[in-house]
Amino acid sequence: MCVDLRAFRGYTSHVTKDQGKRGGRGRKKGKGASAKGAWGSLAAAGGAVAVLGVLLYGSFRAEGPTAAVSPEPVAAVTTTPPAVTPAPAPGPPPVKSANGENWNDAQIAWQGYEAGMARAKAENKPVCLVFYTAWCPHCRNYANVFHDPRIVARAKDFVMIRVNPDDESAIGERYAPDGSYVPRTFFLAPDGMLMADVHAPRPKFQHFYDESNPASLLGGMDAAVRKLARPM
Repeated sequence: MCVDLRAFRGYTSHVTKDQGKRGGRGRKKGKGASAKGAWGSLAAAGGAVAVLGVLLYGSFRAEGPTAAVSPEPVAAVTTTPPAVTPAPAPGPPPVKSANGENWNDAQIAWQGYEAGMARAKAENKPVCLVFYTAWCPHCRNYANVFHDPRIVARAKDFVMIRVNPDDESAIGERYAPDGSYVPRTFFLAPDGMLMADVHAPRPKFQHFYDESNPASLLGGMDAAVRKLARPM
């Protein structure tokens, strides 16, 4: 088959021009659409920024500005050093007898038997009568009881008499209802009558008070004072 090339060239030229016109119109329309799309995006972004600004402003107005909070002042604490009380000057050493005993003669007015009995009657005071010996270790221990402040205070209600039966055996024999052991302690009325029911709480050696516990003798002294306060 043979083809007329001129007619073909004319046809193709017409088609090409027509497509070119349509392509130009398409490009014009594409540019317009692109421009419209860009402006739309910008407008949308601007609107979002505006909305965000409104929201932030509303939040700021609702909560108000945050004020800086200053901590409360703390009162200064002034530490005053404690007053230092000087230690008292040491007193004179206790005076002990040759056998090492110390009956606290400085604070307790010990009397001999005859002088003490006369004083008890004159002052109407009960008597605390203690028998001891120089060789007795229990007597040396018992002597320390008379340094207790409670005993010292209570002794002011009594006439305090101390007798060594090795030197005054007749007096020692007079006060030995349950034996002549030492130390032993008796309580007498101002007229010299023995308070037989005032003694240490023990079945034997009832006039032997605890040599290391002042409370034992203090109990006997309190009982004697109470007994004297009641009619005998």
